[in-house]
Amino acid sequence: MNNTPPVTKNLIIINILCFFAAIVAEKYGINLNDVLGLHYFESEKFRLYQLFTYMFMHSGFEHIFFNLFAVWMFGRILETVWGSQRFLLYYVLCGIGAGLVQEATQYFEFLPVMKDMAQFLTFPSDASIPINGTTRPAEQWVALCQRIISVPTVGASGAVYAILMAFGMLFPNQEIFIFPLPMPIKAKWLIIGYFVIELGMGIMSNDGVAHFAHLGGMIFGFLLIMYWHKKGGGYGRYY
Repeated sequence: MNNTPPVTKNLIIINILCFFAAIVAEKYGINLNDVLGLHYFESEKFRLYQLFTYMFMHSGFEHIFFNLFAVWMFGRILETVWGSQRFLLYYVLCGIGAGLVQEATQYFEFLPVMKDMAQFLTFPSDASIPINGTTRPAEQWVALCQRIISVPTVGASGAVYAILMAFGMLFPNQEIFIFPLPMPIKAKWLIIGYFVIELGMGIMSNDGVAHFAHLGGMIFGFLLIMYWHKKGGGYGRYY
């Protein structure tokens, strides 16, 4: 960590401090993830500051470990190329952008369900109800509503995926070893692969992971980099 640039180092430290603060706060009956995580904007728990604070909260050790490992592995390179100020601006704006995409995703997911929410409660829990071409038992539609309203989004993953996007654009031909692949893969193919996987998982999966927030981070990162490039500031060197 001694050779890690200051913003990358401090982002890692802040995330770790927030992680342990959440553990300590829980012993006193305070759920910091619920307070600082990003709630759906129509929830009574939503606060505007959560678009910033959610990216420093995590749901478990594995979640924070892999996010911070990626911040350290790729973020320090971007900070060296861009400088600390631009890197921090990129990280924060892409994290907020990922949060906005997550809010929009929940809105479009929630809108058709909420419209018929009252009638779900009048059906038997196992009654099959079609909405927009998707058929689920009534209890699953109710659970979906409750999840969107009550479960916050947490994690630095949106900003991390933006970092991956930037690395792939700056160093497209840099070869990277990714477990469990038996051979190195060029950064540009890795980023394309991540994008396709997240898009597919976002459409098809119901695993509770904010896949569209990951995509949002990548998209905001791409747009921000292209904006800087168009303005003549460039966005780094190529390899």
